[in-house]
Amino acid sequence: MIEIIISLLLMIGTFFIVSSSVGILRFPDVFTRLHAATKSATLGVASILIAAFLFLLFDANIISGKLILGIIFVLLTSPVSGHMISRAAHHSGVKLWEGSIKDDYEKKLQSIKKNS
Repeated sequence: MIEIIISLLLMIGTFFIVSSSVGILRFPDVFTRLHAATKSATLGVASILIAAFLFLLFDANIISGKLILGIIFVLLTSPVSGHMISRAAHHSGVKLWEGSIKDDYEKKLQSIKKNS
C-alpha cells in the first residue's frame, strides 16, 4: 500500500513540476509566470520530498531530518519569494499583461497614498 502512495506522490509532484515549466514558458507576463513558478513548483517539489521521506521511513526505517527541513523550507520560502519579487516588479513599473482585468494592488497603493 505504501508503494502506491509513494508512486502517487511522485506522479503528482512530476505533474506539478511539468505544468510549472509549461506555465513559465507559455504565460505572457512576469506576474503570471511567477505564479506558475511559485505555486505549482512548490507543490511539486514538496510532493516529491514527501515521497522520498516516506520511502526512507518505511523501506529503510530512516527518519530523515534533512528531508523534513527541506519540505518546510520549500513550503515557506517559495511563496514568500514569489510575492516579494512580484511586489518589486510592480514597484519598478513592470506592466501587467493587456488581458489582465484589474490591478487590485495598484488600487490599494493609490488609497494608501490618498490617506497619507
